[in-house]
Amino acid sequence: MSHCLTLLKKVFGYPAFRGSQADIIEHVAAGHDSLVLMPTGGGKSLCYQIPALIRHNAGLGASIVVSPLIALMQDQVAALTKAGVRAAYLNSSLTLAEVVIAERAFVRAELQLLYIAPERLMTSRFLELLTRSRIGLFAIDEAHCVSQWGHDFRCEYMRLCALHKRFPRVPRIALTATADTLTREEIIERLALHHARVFISSINRPNIRYRIIEKNNARAQLLDFIQAEHTKIDGTTDTGIVYCLSRRKVEETANWLVRQGLRALPYHAGMDARLRLKNQQVFQHEESVVICATIAFGMGIDKPNVRFVAHLDLPKSIEGYYQETGRAGRDNHASNAWMVYGLGDVMQQRRMIRESTANELYKRVQTAKLEALLGLCETAKCRRVQLLSYFGETGQPCGNCDICLDPPATYDGTREAQMALSCVYRAKRASGFGFGESHLTDILCGNKTKRVKRWGHDTLSTFSIGASLPAEQWRSIFRQLIALGLLSIDHGGHGILVLTELSKSVLKGERNITLRQYSKFKRDTQGGWHTLW
Repeated sequence: MSHCLTLLKKVFGYPAFRGSQADIIEHVAAGHDSLVLMPTGGGKSLCYQIPALIRHNAGLGASIVVSPLIALMQDQVAALTKAGVRAAYLNSSLTLAEVVIAERAFVRAELQLLYIAPERLMTSRFLELLTRSRIGLFAIDEAHCVSQWGHDFRCEYMRLCALHKRFPRVPRIALTATADTLTREEIIERLALHHARVFISSINRPNIRYRIIEKNNARAQLLDFIQAEHTKIDGTTDTGIVYCLSRRKVEETANWLVRQGLRALPYHAGMDARLRLKNQQVFQHEESVVICATIAFGMGIDKPNVRFVAHLDLPKSIEGYYQETGRAGRDNHASNAWMVYGLGDVMQQRRMIRESTANELYKRVQTAKLEALLGLCETAKCRRVQLLSYFGETGQPCGNCDICLDPPATYDGTREAQMALSCVYRAKRASGFGFGESHLTDILCGNKTKRVKRWGHDTLSTFSIGASLPAEQWRSIFRQLIALGLLSIDHGGHGILVLTELSKSVLKGERNITLRQYSKFKRDTQGGWHTLW
């Protein structure tokens, strides 16, 4: 370990190992397999880079780092080269001449580390190169990509188990920042890591403040957030990432922020490759840049001072949310994870799951993950505790999330829940099919819209029974009932709300429901409602 510590200080410039780094490095350097779960910014890369150098110095050959991310390869190889490490990468961004140069350097044992995309690694041509070379170890980064239950499944990762069969004496280390129990089990199964030692570090990032609010003019809310919390005295902004679900929204959001006086750039896979690379490099090497991107951006890019990560759309899962918010505060300084969402986001994600070509089991698992994320959004308890719980950890209220800092008012919402559930039931019974949240809200609020009158829903016993509550409050109630499992969104893609088995106990008065108060409205002592502004 003294040799490892010397490399840590001399090559990488760190005075000491953090957490379980030392144990992992010693285990891998000795030639043993391992699975490493460590939070973003926790120093995963050192866990294979230092063993790679040690094993190369011992004459065991270059180490192969499998990564699905071009940006990560470029970033890490540039940093390693600057530190005096002989490293290269092979991916689709290279010309044929550049590929030949990198492959020759590898075969001649001139490299210490070679980063490679899984598609290229598993070609018969490159596997033949491996059989003619000495290999120090295999590092499989972003290992959650091997799991069909993970948030970023890549089918080419499924073939990586062949490495163990073809090179049984070469140690392997699989690494990821985000994997629940189901994903961890599949990583072990798919990569044949049954005898590997598993290292699990806490995923807690105490320097990140989590905040989730209801979507209402998302861009204006984003601008207010940036101006209020991330604008400096000289008028420049902190460095940040804004995630959007679609490429079109990325472009539109970046252009809108520029018109508001911010330095914003777009990044997505549909852009011209040269412009995308230019924007990425500007973000990496300059300050006061807000990058608007689809979720692929930022994974593995080591920019330490990203002060905020904002979501204008709901991610697909808690794993995805954690992975993306993990781009913030890698220097361990105070940072923000800010998100706006609405029921429309949930419906959009449900539609994407339904329309995917995956099997029904996969769709059920992804639906459960989406519902867990909705639960995180609608919780009235510490967000960090719920986040940790999802990954199998326990924790105490953190004092650094919106729930802890400004606890939402809660109330006995049994009566309101019964109204909403009864409305769902009666509207369907009267018409023969179900309806969405907007139409049900109109019924409860007593709005005689054309659609309400068309279906005769203004004659239902639930018509106008909720008129004392604003429509926004009813939308919040419907979201919470979904999060509590009392309602579900149908699989037909029309946003129809349907009762679940759990609904019966509430409708029969056998179960009380506590709801979170909608933030814009407050209940007075007489049981009525008034706005806060």
